[in-house]
Amino acid sequence: MTAAEIIKDIKARKFKPVYLLHGEESYYIDQVTDYIEDKLLNDAEKGFNQTVLYGKDTDMATVLGAAKRYPMMSDYQVVIVKEAQDLKWGKEDSSSKEGEFVLNYFEKPLPSTILVLAFKYANFDKRKKIYKAINKSGLIFQSDPVRDYKLVPWIEEFIKDKGYKIDQQASALMAEYLGTDLSKIANEIEKLMLNVPKEVTINTDLVQKNIGISKEYNVFELQKALAIRDVLKCNKIINYFGSNPKANPTVMVLANLGGYFTKLLKYHYIPNKADAASALGVPPFFIKDYEVAARNYNTGKVFQVISLLREYDLKSKGLDSTGNVDDGELLKELVFKIVH
Repeated sequence: MTAAEIIKDIKARKFKPVYLLHGEESYYIDQVTDYIEDKLLNDAEKGFNQTVLYGKDTDMATVLGAAKRYPMMSDYQVVIVKEAQDLKWGKEDSSSKEGEFVLNYFEKPLPSTILVLAFKYANFDKRKKIYKAINKSGLIFQSDPVRDYKLVPWIEEFIKDKGYKIDQQASALMAEYLGTDLSKIANEIEKLMLNVPKEVTINTDLVQKNIGISKEYNVFELQKALAIRDVLKCNKIINYFGSNPKANPTVMVLANLGGYFTKLLKYHYIPNKADAASALGVPPFFIKDYEVAARNYNTGKVFQVISLLREYDLKSKGLDSTGNVDDGELLKELVFKIVH
């Protein structure tokens, strides 16, 4: 079941007594949690029947103590535990009073309570008895990260659902620049939409203007310059990155270049280059760039570049480095080694 399907059921008043929302991608966990917090009860009901707790400030006894209360002047009460990964879950040993108390509730939760456990940034241990009990009595939703090759269609679908249009090159630029953090992407798109009429198709100019991406100096342009081994342009872009480190963090630049050269290596081994776009998970108009890059970087060189990227990623984190070189200088040194 997807986050959208869970929200659809909640809108239809089809509730579960326990929701365990867990996973590495926080965006969908927040989406479901926020909807339940904002919409499940009306304003009059919330005062007596909605409790919001935070994992690091509570324990399971407190959570279940709240969950075992009955609603006042309402059919349901809502108990939400945010940051449940920090919750003191207690012992699972069913022979102990604490373990028995916890398992008994999750095996037979109170139907008039809707308990939401927002367990973020990691997967809940599926071997635990609590997990198995919730799986039987409630609903478990696992929020997995969106893979980089699925980001472009994710962005396009998100924008379409909002009633807007975007061209492929603009969505690709956003995917390259913003990374895989869906909350960050959604937030930037929402800000973009405040400045773009619905009848206007979002293009790269609008993305660059409203999301703070330099038109000439961005990771997207650096990849293109590296592909054709344009040393002058590479150096201009790297110099810009060095003078604007907050807008162009080295970790993001290295991650993007790592993804790019990994795709380039994969391109070399695709038997039928007509299938390259689907094999690489990129829009078809990018394939010409990979064709050019493949002529300039044979497989041996690509392996060398990927090794360099790993080396400089470690250096940027302070490993195997004197510590006297800033990130801008590291990028200059790296780019020099890549293009020569």
